[in-house]
Amino acid sequence: MIIYNRIKKIDWPVPLFFDSLFFEQKAIKGNPDYRHVSTSFVERQNLTMRMHMRRFTRLTNAFSKKVENLRAAVALHFAHYNFVRIHSSLRVTPAMAAGVTDHVWGIEEILKPM
Repeated sequence: MIIYNRIKKIDWPVPLFFDSLFFEQKAIKGNPDYRHVSTSFVERQNLTMRMHMRRFTRLTNAFSKKVENLRAAVALHFAHYNFVRIHSSLRVTPAMAAGVTDHVWGIEEILKPM
């Protein structure tokens, strides 16, 4: 990753912030049925991220100077999106719909593991 003409090495997999919720990047192999492959879910998530976080829009002055700040902003966005925000189509948070939690989290619960 190139940042301000300096090369910064990032070791993968990169754990995200929450102590109890670590994620790893890993390849999933299989034999997909290409009639059911669609990028629309990923593109919708990318649009949501760009609309909610100014640092992902073009020609902006709200960029992250450090990759650590970018990681923190993305982690906070996804935690809010999945645990705090009630989605109108689900009528609950995605975490509640998936059975991960039984209540809507507050900002205190998101920041507590830090």
